[in-house]
Amino acid sequence: MKTIAIANQKGGCGKTTTAVNLAAGFAALGKRVLLVDLDPQAHSTLAFGFEPDNLDRTIYQAITKADLPISRARIPIAKATLRTAIDGLDLVPSNILLSGVEFELAKLHRREYVLAQQLSTVSSNYDICVIDCSPSLSLLTLNALVASDDVVVPVQTQYYALEGLKQLLETIDIVRERFNQGLGALGVLLTFVERRTALSREVQRQMREFFGELVFDTVIHRTTRLAEAPSAGEPVLTYDPKSKGAVEYRALAEEIIEKKMFETTEDSHKLAETEAFQAVW
Repeated sequence: MKTIAIANQKGGCGKTTTAVNLAAGFAALGKRVLLVDLDPQAHSTLAFGFEPDNLDRTIYQAITKADLPISRARIPIAKATLRTAIDGLDLVPSNILLSGVEFELAKLHRREYVLAQQLSTVSSNYDICVIDCSPSLSLLTLNALVASDDVVVPVQTQYYALEGLKQLLETIDIVRERFNQGLGALGVLLTFVERRTALSREVQRQMREFFGELVFDTVIHRTTRLAEAPSAGEPVLTYDPKSKGAVEYRALAEEIIEKKMFETTEDSHKLAETEAFQAVW
């Protein structure tokens, strides 16, 4: 099972939209996909029509020793998994309880590896796991990075986004050195792109100039359908399959599978090591 974290500690960059629709895109290509909602806001859970407050078993119970009706042991992640309306796509949901998980995890031995251990128990059931990380560099995000093979970084096309990118890449380097030598940066995804805005075009140009092929060819434009789909409780790929957002996320899934997922570990580490990146900072 290939595990991909969708991460950026900066909010409002399209992280959950990317996690939900990329997972749906992989499923549309015939892959067996597990989406893990690792954000206390539970937006990925809501995006598939589930009501977080009504769920008894979520990722929280799978990674903590919270009080449960039967025992105090954490439950297997398989028991917290829900089937979605999309064939081949399962979801490990979240809810507000996850906001208190930092305290719970802090007391555990090898707390950085809890999610990785849980995912290892279902790795034979799926081809790809997508993790929707919380918008912070927290212990939850650390668990996601330790459990992952690669990271996709959604970046909104605005200047402030570059500083957040720097911090995340530094975190990826630390995780690689201390916990997960196989972790790589799969690429940077430009989101909320606006063709008519000079600023958007300039940020795109700079990102491609600095990072070259590590910026995905596919970009995600700001569209009404992408904004509407979560309120309908489904990804844009099923909400409006012919919309621009659906077409672009299908293209992203294809690009990752065809061009990115079979790079060597050395290639996937180029993002943090590129001379252009070092020059920027």
